[in-house]
Amino acid sequence: MRILFANPNTTTAVTDRIAAVARGAASPGTEVVAVTAPYGVPYIATRAEAVIGGRVALELLAEHSPGCDAAVIAAFADPGIGGARELFPIPVIGMAEAAMLTACMLGRRFSIVTFATAMEPWYRECVDYNGLGGRLASIRCVPGGFRDINSVAEEKSDELVAACCAAVEQDQADVVILGGAPLAGLASVVAERVPVPLVDGVAAAMRQAEVLAALRPRKATAGTFRTPDAKPVTGVPAALERLFTRR
Repeated sequence: MRILFANPNTTTAVTDRIAAVARGAASPGTEVVAVTAPYGVPYIATRAEAVIGGRVALELLAEHSPGCDAAVIAAFADPGIGGARELFPIPVIGMAEAAMLTACMLGRRFSIVTFATAMEPWYRECVDYNGLGGRLASIRCVPGGFRDINSVAEEKSDELVAACCAAVEQDQADVVILGGAPLAGLASVVAERVPVPLVDGVAAAMRQAEVLAALRPRKATAGTFRTPDAKPVTGVPAALERLFTRR
């Protein structure tokens, strides 16, 4: 089995972190292919940045998904997920979606804890997009800057743990999700410091991608995620153009 992790951010070190966590969670024999955006922002934190990330995600999937059994959009809040499901014949999993659905199997209400306050509105809209607003206890964002996006998990680990515990004690969260690809791997490190289950979005996406790939669902030919009608498109890479024109 071959699973693609497409990071629509430009930070290669974060992609390496994602790949390491994904490989640690993968079943024996599963190959992880991890790729990084060639343009865009170092990490996506706002709606505007997510629009750019959505385009990059489609381009990465168009180029690298042939030969893969499933793909993961490896940025929290899943930029481009709807469009990817329209265009691609393999299952496409969102990292935030996988984390939230996993959390819903571990408790009634979940909180999302992340490392930057700018992310809160976009994350909340992602929760609503997935129809899970009624399961959300809170979104808690650790304020203040940080030195390096790849080491923010280590730099802010104590503050993130404190926010997780506050989500449990004050917001009645049954489960806490550590939101953001740069936090991949932190959940397993600090799990014993938080009194409820912690969910790592990369690990959750890895396992759910394997399940969906094994189920081999057909590509929709009806419904809202059916393949769009062919249409000319210009100014995009050839691999993506072929998906729109089907030539």
